[in-house]
Amino acid sequence: MTFSIVRGRMFKATFVDRPNRFLVRCRAGRRGVIEAFLPNPGRLWELLLPGATLTVEEARDTATRRTRYTVLAVERDGRPIVLHTHLTNAVAQHLIERRRIPGLEHAEIVWAEVPVGRSRFDFLLREHGRDLLLEVKSVTLFGNRVAMFPDAVTERGRRHLLELARLARAGTPTAVLFVIHTLDARWFMPDYHTDPAFSRTLLDVRPHVRITPAAIRWTPDLELGRTVRVLDVPWVHLDREVADRGAYLLVLRLARRRRIDVGRLGALQFDAGYYVYAGSAMRGLTARIARHMRLRKRRRWHIDHLCAAADGVVALPIRSSRREECAIAAACAAVLAPGPAGFGCSDCDCPTHLFHAPDNPLHASAFHDLLQRFRMRPPDA
Repeated sequence: MTFSIVRGRMFKATFVDRPNRFLVRCRAGRRGVIEAFLPNPGRLWELLLPGATLTVEEARDTATRRTRYTVLAVERDGRPIVLHTHLTNAVAQHLIERRRIPGLEHAEIVWAEVPVGRSRFDFLLREHGRDLLLEVKSVTLFGNRVAMFPDAVTERGRRHLLELARLARAGTPTAVLFVIHTLDARWFMPDYHTDPAFSRTLLDVRPHVRITPAAIRWTPDLELGRTVRVLDVPWVHLDREVADRGAYLLVLRLARRRRIDVGRLGALQFDAGYYVYAGSAMRGLTARIARHMRLRKRRRWHIDHLCAAADGVVALPIRSSRREECAIAAACAAVLAPGPAGFGCSDCDCPTHLFHAPDNPLHASAFHDLLQRFRMRPPDA
């Protein structure tokens, strides 16, 4: 029996932009530019790139909706990645009922949307005569054979982990099922670059909460493929890497051309556009990034002067036990234009640690490939 998430009329559209977390604008042939509901609060930066192909569904009942359209999936490398997080529980239910998830073959669903105290969990299962509380998470972030969750900070997800661990210690078995929408991954890891608190909590609760990362694949018609594979979690690697140290990239925007005094480098001309700065802090990475984001501070480094003049700054941590600032700068040089010579590299031999792009690099697949090379390093690399 096949399983499909499509319930209405389905068509393709081209992603234009995302006005807010739950709304996208896309171009859909004769329909022109339309707005569509996006039931996914994640960042999805590496998926929702300009020109990306979306699968959109037209709703039958539009009386209570702002838009009649809903985004179901986005294509990556020619394959659909399901974005509709509200349907993940239906996928999990289908797989559990047909005993297709390794490790949960003997579980039966008793109840869905189960309230426990101040929390609500996705399923109450019955396994070997005992209750089992199950929470389900949807995973769309992957690259370099690694899948990661979450792609945005989730305090709610961290609280769920703590509550599941508390219930397990009190005698009720608990589990988390990560539904990974690709079979191209071999390992699953928490995204400790984006959400170190969730990641640390996942490591802390693993003696009590069963962690099952199950990879699936969708057909072009958004039918669920037959293969389900449980991925490895490299716990030893994570114990070493989930720490407050490593490198970072700052993406800065200048709305207009500026002449900026940059300490000992003197007054420099900066064209309008975007600048990417590579830095590091092998101790206190979070505090270092927070300092860069503050407007009021003593200007100590070259980047302080540019941050003060920027019209916007986005920080991208790259947590690692390795000192990789210069390797990241070299990778930036391969996809971006070099900035002023000597910027941010007075203590190394690099030509510069600042790079320029006329358009937002977060909208470019080459920049996301760079990020994934360092953020999603396989444990055997």
